[in-house]
Amino acid sequence: MAFPEPKLKKPELPTKLLGTLQCKQGAVRAVRFNVDGNYCLTCGSDKSLKLWNPHKETLLKTYSGHGYEVLDAAGSFDNSQLCSCGSDKTVVLWDVATGQVIRKFRGHAGKVNCVQFSEEATVILSGSIDSSVRCWDCRSRRPDSIQILDEAKDGISSLKVSDHEILTGSVDGRVRRYDLRAGELCSDYVGSPITCVCFSKDGQCMLAASLDSTLHLLDKDTGEMLGEYTGHKNVTYKMDCCLSERDTHIGSCSEDGKVYFWDLVEGSLATSLPVSNSAVQSLSFHPTEACLLTAAEGLVQLWREESYTAGEAEEEGPPA
Repeated sequence: MAFPEPKLKKPELPTKLLGTLQCKQGAVRAVRFNVDGNYCLTCGSDKSLKLWNPHKETLLKTYSGHGYEVLDAAGSFDNSQLCSCGSDKTVVLWDVATGQVIRKFRGHAGKVNCVQFSEEATVILSGSIDSSVRCWDCRSRRPDSIQILDEAKDGISSLKVSDHEILTGSVDGRVRRYDLRAGELCSDYVGSPITCVCFSKDGQCMLAASLDSTLHLLDKDTGEMLGEYTGHKNVTYKMDCCLSERDTHIGSCSEDGKVYFWDLVEGSLATSLPVSNSAVQSLSFHPTEACLLTAAEGLVQLWREESYTAGEAEEEGPPA
Protein backbone atom coordinates (compact mmCIF):
# COMPACT_ATOMS: atom_id res chain seq x y z
CA MET A 1 0.00 0.00 0.00
CA ALA A 2 1.42 3.36 -1.06
CA PHE A 3 1.20 6.16 1.46
CA PRO A 4 0.57 9.65 0.17
CA GLU A 5 3.55 12.01 0.17
CA PRO A 6 3.49 14.29 3.21
CA LYS A 7 2.38 17.78 2.27
CA LEU A 8 5.16 20.32 2.53
CA LYS A 9 4.16 23.35 4.51
CA LYS A 10 4.01 26.56 2.53
CA PRO A 11 7.35 28.29 3.00
CA GLU A 12 7.24 30.92 5.71
CA LEU A 13 9.71 33.69 6.40
CA PRO A 14 11.19 34.32 9.85
CA THR A 15 9.45 37.58 10.76
CA LYS A 16 8.83 37.03 14.49
CA LEU A 17 11.55 38.21 16.90
CA LEU A 18 12.14 35.39 19.36
CA GLY A 19 15.33 36.25 21.22
CA THR A 20 18.23 38.66 21.60
CA LEU A 21 21.87 38.01 22.48
CA GLN A 22 23.71 40.83 24.25
CA CYS A 23 27.07 39.90 22.82
CA LYS A 24 29.24 42.36 24.78
CA GLN A 25 32.07 42.16 22.24
CA GLY A 26 31.90 45.59 20.61
CA ALA A 27 30.32 45.67 17.17
CA VAL A 28 29.38 42.19 15.94
CA ARG A 29 31.13 41.91 12.56
CA ALA A 30 29.62 38.55 11.63
CA VAL A 31 27.14 35.99 12.93
CA ARG A 32 27.21 32.40 11.61
CA PHE A 33 25.07 29.32 12.29
CA ASN A 34 27.03 26.12 12.70
CA VAL A 35 26.48 23.20 10.31
CA ASP A 36 23.26 21.89 11.95
CA GLY A 37 21.86 25.24 13.10
CA ASN A 38 21.89 24.43 16.82
CA TYR A 39 24.68 26.86 17.66
CA CYS A 40 26.13 30.08 16.33
CA LEU A 41 29.36 32.05 16.30
CA THR A 42 29.70 35.80 16.74
CA CYS A 43 32.78 37.76 15.64
CA GLY A 44 33.55 40.86 17.68
CA SER A 45 35.37 44.11 17.07
CA ASP A 46 36.91 43.54 20.54
CA LYS A 47 39.08 40.68 19.11
CA SER A 48 36.87 37.93 20.60
CA LEU A 49 34.99 35.03 19.04
CA LYS A 50 32.00 33.63 20.94
CA LEU A 51 30.02 30.39 20.68
CA TRP A 52 26.31 30.50 21.62
CA ASN A 53 23.18 28.44 21.76
CA PRO A 54 20.99 31.18 20.26
CA HIS A 55 17.77 29.19 20.82
CA LYS A 56 18.36 29.26 24.57
CA GLU A 57 20.21 32.60 24.53
CA THR A 58 23.20 31.07 26.34
CA LEU A 59 26.89 31.83 25.90
CA LEU A 60 28.89 28.60 25.76
CA LYS A 61 32.49 29.74 25.24
CA THR A 62 34.69 32.72 24.40
CA TYR A 63 37.75 32.29 22.18
CA SER A 64 40.57 34.84 22.62
CA GLY A 65 43.68 34.89 20.46
CA HIS A 66 43.18 37.37 17.63
CA GLY A 67 45.20 40.58 17.74
CA TYR A 68 42.53 42.74 16.16
CA GLU A 69 38.88 42.64 15.01
CA VAL A 70 37.47 39.20 14.12
CA LEU A 71 35.75 39.43 10.74
CA ASP A 72 34.49 35.91 9.96
CA ALA A 73 34.29 32.42 11.41
CA ALA A 74 33.07 28.92 10.54
CA GLY A 75 32.54 25.59 12.29
CA SER A 76 33.73 22.20 11.04
CA PHE A 77 31.23 19.53 9.91
CA ASP A 78 31.64 17.58 13.19
CA ASN A 79 31.55 20.70 15.43
CA SER A 80 34.96 19.85 16.93
CA GLN A 81 36.87 22.75 15.41
CA LEU A 82 36.38 26.40 14.49
CA CYS A 83 38.25 28.64 12.11
CA SER A 84 38.26 32.42 12.20
CA CYS A 85 39.99 35.33 10.50
CA GLY A 86 40.43 39.01 11.09
CA SER A 87 42.11 42.36 10.65
CA ASP A 88 45.34 41.01 12.18
CA LYS A 89 46.00 39.20 8.83
CA THR A 90 45.79 35.78 10.49
CA VAL A 91 43.61 32.70 10.15
CA VAL A 92 43.12 30.79 13.42
CA LEU A 93 42.12 27.14 13.92
CA TRP A 94 40.50 26.51 17.32
CA ASP A 95 39.59 23.49 19.41
CA VAL A 96 35.91 23.97 20.30
CA ALA A 97 35.95 22.11 23.61
CA THR A 98 39.12 23.53 25.17
CA GLY A 99 38.98 26.99 23.58
CA GLN A 100 42.68 26.67 22.71
CA VAL A 101 44.35 27.82 19.50
CA ILE A 102 45.47 24.76 17.52
CA ARG A 103 47.20 26.66 14.69
CA LYS A 104 47.67 30.25 13.57
CA PHE A 105 48.17 30.64 9.83
CA ARG A 106 50.10 33.69 8.61
CA GLY A 107 50.72 34.62 4.99
CA HIS A 108 48.09 37.13 3.92
CA ALA A 109 49.40 40.64 3.33
CA GLY A 110 46.29 42.40 4.60
CA LYS A 111 43.15 41.86 6.65
CA VAL A 112 41.35 38.57 6.05
CA ASN A 113 37.67 39.08 5.24
CA CYS A 114 36.28 35.54 4.96
CA VAL A 115 37.05 32.00 5.98
CA GLN A 116 35.57 28.54 5.29
CA PHE A 117 36.35 24.90 6.00
CA SER A 118 36.48 22.37 3.19
CA GLU A 119 33.74 19.74 3.49
CA GLU A 120 35.89 17.28 5.48
CA ALA A 121 37.50 20.14 7.47
CA THR A 122 40.97 19.11 6.28
CA VAL A 123 41.61 22.46 4.57
CA ILE A 124 40.76 26.03 5.56
CA LEU A 125 40.22 28.58 2.78
CA SER A 126 40.61 32.29 3.46
CA GLY A 127 39.99 35.38 1.34
CA SER A 128 41.80 38.64 1.95
CA ILE A 129 41.95 42.30 1.03
CA ASP A 130 45.32 41.32 -0.56
CA SER A 131 43.32 39.89 -3.54
CA SER A 132 44.19 36.26 -2.81
CA VAL A 133 42.45 33.13 -1.58
CA ARG A 134 44.79 30.90 0.40
CA CYS A 135 44.32 27.21 1.26
CA TRP A 136 45.76 25.96 4.55
CA ASP A 137 46.27 22.32 5.53
CA CYS A 138 44.79 21.77 8.99
CA ARG A 139 46.64 18.50 9.51
CA SER A 140 50.23 19.36 8.58
CA ARG A 141 52.67 21.50 10.55
CA ARG A 142 53.86 23.46 7.52
CA PRO A 143 53.47 27.20 8.12
CA ASP A 144 52.77 28.29 4.56
CA SER A 145 49.61 27.85 2.50
CA ILE A 146 49.33 24.79 0.24
CA GLN A 147 47.75 26.78 -2.59
CA ILE A 148 47.15 30.42 -3.51
CA LEU A 149 44.36 31.52 -5.86
CA ASP A 150 45.45 34.96 -7.06
CA GLU A 151 43.24 35.60 -10.10
CA ALA A 152 41.30 38.46 -8.48
CA LYS A 153 42.39 42.02 -9.32
CA ASP A 154 41.16 43.46 -6.02
CA GLY A 155 40.26 42.31 -2.50
CA ILE A 156 38.31 39.10 -1.86
CA SER A 157 35.19 40.00 0.11
CA SER A 158 33.38 36.66 0.25
CA LEU A 159 34.05 32.97 -0.15
CA LYS A 160 31.95 29.78 -0.16
CA VAL A 161 32.92 26.12 -0.59
CA SER A 162 30.95 23.13 -1.87
CA ASP A 163 32.21 19.54 -2.12
CA HIS A 164 34.06 20.30 -5.38
CA GLU A 165 33.96 24.06 -5.92
CA ILE A 166 35.19 27.33 -4.49
CA LEU A 167 33.06 30.43 -5.05
CA THR A 168 34.60 33.88 -4.52
CA GLY A 169 33.36 37.44 -4.74
CA SER A 170 35.78 40.30 -5.26
CA VAL A 171 35.84 44.08 -5.12
CA ASP A 172 36.92 43.88 -8.79
CA GLY A 173 33.26 43.12 -9.60
CA ARG A 174 33.70 39.48 -10.56
CA VAL A 175 32.24 36.24 -9.23
CA ARG A 176 34.74 33.43 -9.73
CA ARG A 177 33.95 29.74 -9.45
CA TYR A 178 36.78 27.26 -9.27
CA ASP A 179 35.61 23.79 -10.34
CA LEU A 180 38.11 21.47 -8.66
CA ARG A 181 36.89 18.34 -10.48
CA ALA A 182 37.16 19.83 -13.94
CA GLY A 183 40.16 22.04 -13.12
CA GLU A 184 38.34 25.07 -14.50
CA LEU A 185 37.83 28.66 -13.46
CA CYS A 186 34.59 30.37 -14.51
CA SER A 187 34.43 34.13 -14.06
CA ASP A 188 31.27 36.26 -14.31
CA TYR A 189 31.41 40.05 -14.42
CA VAL A 190 28.76 41.78 -12.31
CA GLY A 191 30.31 45.23 -12.50
CA SER A 192 29.93 46.76 -9.08
CA PRO A 193 32.17 45.64 -6.17
CA ILE A 194 30.83 42.37 -4.72
CA THR A 195 30.30 42.11 -0.96
CA CYS A 196 28.85 38.61 -0.57
CA VAL A 197 28.39 35.42 -2.61
CA CYS A 198 26.58 32.16 -1.90
CA PHE A 199 25.37 28.97 -3.57
CA SER A 200 21.70 28.06 -3.70
CA LYS A 201 20.85 24.94 -1.68
CA ASP A 202 20.19 22.95 -4.87
CA GLY A 203 23.63 23.89 -6.19
CA GLN A 204 22.28 25.27 -9.46
CA CYS A 205 22.59 29.02 -8.83
CA MET A 206 24.93 31.63 -7.39
CA LEU A 207 23.80 34.74 -5.54
CA ALA A 208 26.00 37.85 -5.45
CA ALA A 209 25.41 41.10 -3.55
CA SER A 210 27.09 44.22 -4.89
CA LEU A 211 27.62 47.82 -3.82
CA ASP A 212 25.06 49.21 -6.28
CA SER A 213 22.30 48.03 -3.88
CA THR A 214 21.51 45.04 -6.11
CA LEU A 215 21.47 41.26 -5.63
CA HIS A 216 22.22 39.18 -8.71
CA LEU A 217 21.07 35.56 -9.16
CA LEU A 218 23.24 33.76 -11.72
CA ASP A 219 22.98 30.33 -13.33
CA LYS A 220 26.02 28.47 -12.00
CA ASP A 221 26.88 26.66 -15.22
CA THR A 222 26.18 29.33 -17.84
CA GLY A 223 26.58 32.56 -15.86
CA GLU A 224 23.21 33.70 -17.20
CA MET A 225 21.53 36.39 -15.10
CA LEU A 226 18.35 34.78 -13.72
CA GLY A 227 17.16 37.67 -11.57
CA GLU A 228 17.99 40.98 -9.96
CA TYR A 229 16.63 42.09 -6.59
CA THR A 230 16.55 45.71 -5.41
CA GLY A 231 14.92 47.86 -2.74
CA HIS A 232 17.51 47.64 0.01
CA LYS A 233 20.47 50.00 0.50
CA ASN A 234 24.05 48.73 0.14
CA VAL A 235 26.54 51.28 -1.15
CA THR A 236 29.22 51.48 1.56
CA TYR A 237 29.59 48.38 3.73
CA LYS A 238 30.23 44.68 3.19
CA MET A 239 26.82 43.07 3.79
CA ASP A 240 25.62 39.47 3.86
CA CYS A 241 23.02 37.95 1.57
CA CYS A 242 21.43 34.50 1.77
CA LEU A 243 18.86 32.11 0.38
CA SER A 244 16.11 30.70 2.59
CA GLU A 245 16.27 27.06 3.68
CA ARG A 246 14.24 25.87 0.65
CA ASP A 247 15.58 28.35 -1.95
CA THR A 248 12.19 30.09 -2.12
CA HIS A 249 13.36 33.52 -0.99
CA ILE A 250 16.45 35.71 -1.17
CA GLY A 251 17.50 37.77 1.84
CA SER A 252 19.87 40.68 2.36
CA CYS A 253 21.14 43.03 5.04
CA SER A 254 20.63 46.72 4.44
CA GLU A 255 22.24 49.96 5.55
CA ASP A 256 18.81 51.33 6.53
CA GLY A 257 18.59 48.93 9.48
CA LYS A 258 16.29 46.36 7.86
CA VAL A 259 16.60 42.86 6.43
CA TYR A 260 14.84 42.47 3.09
CA PHE A 261 13.38 39.28 1.58
CA TRP A 262 12.35 38.80 -2.05
CA ASP A 263 10.46 36.00 -3.76
CA LEU A 264 13.19 34.22 -5.75
CA VAL A 265 11.06 33.44 -8.81
CA GLU A 266 8.91 36.56 -9.02
CA GLY A 267 11.62 38.99 -7.91
CA SER A 268 9.06 40.90 -5.84
CA LEU A 269 9.79 42.18 -2.35
CA ALA A 270 8.14 39.78 0.10
CA THR A 271 8.87 41.50 3.42
CA SER A 272 11.33 43.65 5.33
CA LEU A 273 12.24 43.20 8.99
CA PRO A 274 12.88 46.31 11.10
CA VAL A 275 16.03 45.10 12.88
CA SER A 276 17.91 48.20 13.96
CA ASN A 277 18.31 51.96 13.72
CA SER A 278 21.74 51.46 12.13
CA ALA A 279 23.04 49.20 9.36
CA VAL A 280 22.49 45.45 9.75
CA GLN A 281 26.05 44.09 9.57
CA SER A 282 25.49 40.39 9.14
CA LEU A 283 22.89 37.63 8.87
CA SER A 284 22.80 33.86 8.85
CA PHE A 285 19.91 31.65 7.71
CA HIS A 286 19.32 28.32 9.45
CA PRO A 287 20.32 25.35 7.22
CA THR A 288 16.97 23.54 7.47
CA GLU A 289 14.39 25.74 9.22
CA ALA A 290 12.74 29.13 8.77
CA CYS A 291 15.06 30.73 11.29
CA LEU A 292 17.32 33.75 10.93
CA LEU A 293 20.08 35.42 12.92
CA THR A 294 20.79 39.12 12.41
CA ALA A 295 23.64 41.23 13.80
CA ALA A 296 23.45 44.99 14.25
CA GLU A 297 25.56 47.11 16.58
CA GLY A 298 26.38 44.85 19.54
CA LEU A 299 23.26 42.66 19.35
CA VAL A 300 22.33 39.42 17.64
CA GLN A 301 18.63 38.70 17.19
CA LEU A 302 16.89 35.39 16.49
CA TRP A 303 13.85 35.42 14.17
CA ARG A 304 11.35 32.64 13.49
CA GLU A 305 8.27 32.17 11.31
CA GLU A 306 4.97 33.56 12.67
CA SER A 307 3.45 30.09 13.18
CA TYR A 308 6.42 28.87 15.24
CA THR A 309 5.78 27.73 18.80
CA ALA A 310 8.65 26.91 21.14
CA GLY A 311 7.28 23.43 21.87
CA GLU A 312 7.81 22.21 18.29
CA ALA A 313 11.59 22.20 18.40
CA GLU A 314 11.76 20.68 21.86
CA GLU A 315 9.47 17.79 20.93
CA GLU A 316 11.73 16.87 18.01
CA GLY A 317 14.64 16.47 20.40
CA PRO A 318 18.30 16.99 19.54
CA PRO A 319 19.55 15.58 16.24
CA ALA A 320 21.43 12.30 16.49
